[in-house]
Amino acid sequence: MLIDTDAYQRVLGEELRKLRTKLGWTRKELGERLQSGISLQTLATYELGTRQCSVVRLAELCMAMGELPQNLLARVHDRLFAHEADQMRVDLADVIADEQPELLPLRRWARGRLASGGSTDVRFDRATLEQLAALCDLRVEELITRLRKLSAATL
Repeated sequence: MLIDTDAYQRVLGEELRKLRTKLGWTRKELGERLQSGISLQTLATYELGTRQCSVVRLAELCMAMGELPQNLLARVHDRLFAHEADQMRVDLADVIADEQPELLPLRRWARGRLASGGSTDVRFDRATLEQLAALCDLRVEELITRLRKLSAATL
């Protein structure tokens, strides 16, 4: 499973902010409850997801708000990966670099997407995988297996 670090940081920040506002606290009030000094700007950047938070700092923030860090992280994980079982993440650069003849239709689409400035990292839901498998004249499970092998080859 790949982690989109930007999305993870953003969702972590949203969860921190939701927890703080649920308590009715301002950032200043939260800062006053922390055992280490922290600027309001640093708190804001954590909540906006523009600054990474160390594990120790995350634990300190959570504990100051009466939340177990593992519970907050579980919510972040659920928000990011709840649908992961129904989706498959694929790096289109891996698809383009592959030479399996059966994946030619997918390769053509990947080249077009990248040529138009699209991201190399995409998620295919089950319905999309079914359509792609039909285009490639493969069973869905076979396409999934081939795509997973492509990703594993680049790790």
